[in-house]
Amino acid sequence: MSLEEFAKDEVDTTILQLRSSGMSMAAVADAIGVTERNVYKRMAALRQRAAQGGVAPAHGWNNPLPDGFALAGVSELKDADGATKLQWFKSKADTQRQMELLVERIESAHQGIKPYKPTKPPEGSIEDLLTLLTITDFHLGMYAYEAETGDNWDVTIARNVFLDSVATMIESSPNSGTGVLCQLGDFLHWDGILSASTPMSGHALDADTRYSKLVELAMSVMVEATRMMLEKFERVIIVSAEGNHDVSGSIWLRKHIKHIFQDDKRLEVIDNDFPYYAIQHGKTMLGFHHGHKRKLAQLHKLFASEPRFRAMWGATEQCYIHTGHYHSERVLEDGGAIAEQHPTLSGRDAYAARGGWVSQRGAKVITYHKEHGEVSRTTIRPDA
Repeated sequence: MSLEEFAKDEVDTTILQLRSSGMSMAAVADAIGVTERNVYKRMAALRQRAAQGGVAPAHGWNNPLPDGFALAGVSELKDADGATKLQWFKSKADTQRQMELLVERIESAHQGIKPYKPTKPPEGSIEDLLTLLTITDFHLGMYAYEAETGDNWDVTIARNVFLDSVATMIESSPNSGTGVLCQLGDFLHWDGILSASTPMSGHALDADTRYSKLVELAMSVMVEATRMMLEKFERVIIVSAEGNHDVSGSIWLRKHIKHIFQDDKRLEVIDNDFPYYAIQHGKTMLGFHHGHKRKLAQLHKLFASEPRFRAMWGATEQCYIHTGHYHSERVLEDGGAIAEQHPTLSGRDAYAARGGWVSQRGAKVITYHKEHGEVSRTTIRPDA
């Protein structure tokens, strides 16, 4: 393999071709209309990508690694004269590339799935209102034994609680012009087929089922919830936030919903890899984050300063930020925003029970007006 295999665009390819013809860095920069520093930076980045893939011609390496892996180190055995006798290439998982491959496979797999036909919008919607249905830290796939934790929880209980809660939340909602179904992360209890553990820290988790069954169940209940939302609201927005338990799960879940309802123009799925999300409703801004990256007291600063949200922040008069992660309720008003930490609907697992963490289970239905911000709310309790 050559360095050209690792060029990220035509500029990289042109630089390599001109350099191979004998041109200096300065001459290459003049030829393509960039600074010499820019050429040096591009070459350094290209060599680094190639080296991570096991290719570095200047060092005598030409051992390309499988896609999804990166070079972790090279060991050499030399003879008495300093000549290399053997080389060992040590690899590691390239998590970023594996995530990219996962997304590519998901989108490719959906090519053969027929999307749903668009549904008719409801009549009598109040355009000035937006109703937000918040569900966070649902932990679908978790197992809890009541004698140990105080709660029973498995995939059957979870499915019924989720769909019953969404139905009750919708029934409790006014005929708002816009409905937002926001699951704030950790919808799935774990994130892969190898073991039931958290993807970030590797903590072992109490799991009820196989990951393939968990994937199928998550897709089916979210599709059903989306369908119910479209029957109630004229316009529907879906937020599937990244959590610390389901980094990749949040991706394939929103990709699935996006594909299944791709022909329904009344539905919008917020599909970005940045773990912060925001929407504007007139003079009201709504921000969302699971809570695993920034704490409640820091979120108003992030949404006010983040370049992607600055224009929205400046164009609105009230801002409400929603987060989860800690399974309990808390509200903080600071810096021109009200940040709210939401409770969970799920039961406690052994980790939470043994740690002594107690919270009241529930989910919030909050309605916002374009001009006045929050105007009403309802709390749903799973046992009520």
